[in-house]
Amino acid sequence: MKTFFSTGTIIIFSFLSLQVFSQKKYFIKLNNQKALLDYFHYYGKAHAPVISGHRGGVMSDFPENSIETFVNTLKYTSAFYEIDPRLTKDSVVVLMHDATLDRTTTGKGKVSDYTYKQLQQFFLKDVDGKVTSYKIPTLLEALQWSKGKTVLNLDHKGVPFEMIAAIIKQSKNPIVMLTIHSPEQARFYLDNDPNSMFSVHILTKEAYDKYEAADIPWKNMIAYIGPKLTGENRVLMKLLHEKGVMCMVSAAPTFDKLPGTAERAKSYREIFSEGVDILESDLPIEVAKAVNTDKR
Repeated sequence: MKTFFSTGTIIIFSFLSLQVFSQKKYFIKLNNQKALLDYFHYYGKAHAPVISGHRGGVMSDFPENSIETFVNTLKYTSAFYEIDPRLTKDSVVVLMHDATLDRTTTGKGKVSDYTYKQLQQFFLKDVDGKVTSYKIPTLLEALQWSKGKTVLNLDHKGVPFEMIAAIIKQSKNPIVMLTIHSPEQARFYLDNDPNSMFSVHILTKEAYDKYEAADIPWKNMIAYIGPKLTGENRVLMKLLHEKGVMCMVSAAPTFDKLPGTAERAKSYREIFSEGVDILESDLPIEVAKAVNTDKR
């Protein structure tokens, strides 16, 4: 396969088909880890809203944690994606949020009871339970795909940190974000790579103080501060902004659940207007339409 670039258009020639995608402007194209750290640094309120697709985003025909869904979202907006690495019986790391297969695939039982080859007999289901033609991808496949297109934020689902670090190295794509829950977890990755980028859960002043005391560099992180703004995390947001840290709220359990498109759009706009930098959402395309993100 050969790829040729022209202004605003990516043209992909293959032996089987010719496709033209007018979506080059929606890629988050970062050439190195310094650019990654800079992209997610808080420089003030002038920056455009940033969208995180929760599990890649969900919509009819496009299942969560699938490369096909990542590709589809990038046709409409730039976004980075929170995804869920999980181990198979034979220690292959695949993308799957739940410990079991039942909700999102045609399989049943625990992911860890199947080898990767056995998992390939199943198909992914979309948010409505409709069976698609898509298969469960590996983390390595996702990281190789994302290079030059977007950033994957790897949640922690029990895969050993050493294994995650090895797969990132194998993928030859260091433009990755890692969700961590303690300064000790951050320190493991920083000792291996001082340019590691983190999504850190800082939901309380106590958590903030722990990262400060552990001397985890603020330049290496964004901060998840909760599913909505409260009195406490508004104070946290101010402290974090002073450190140059972008703050993220998750709409998945809150605004995404509102019944109407207009009502959701209003909430998305309001949360950004109150100073939040990043909105993680199951509906990244809706968020993009609501806030007109393509200015960054």
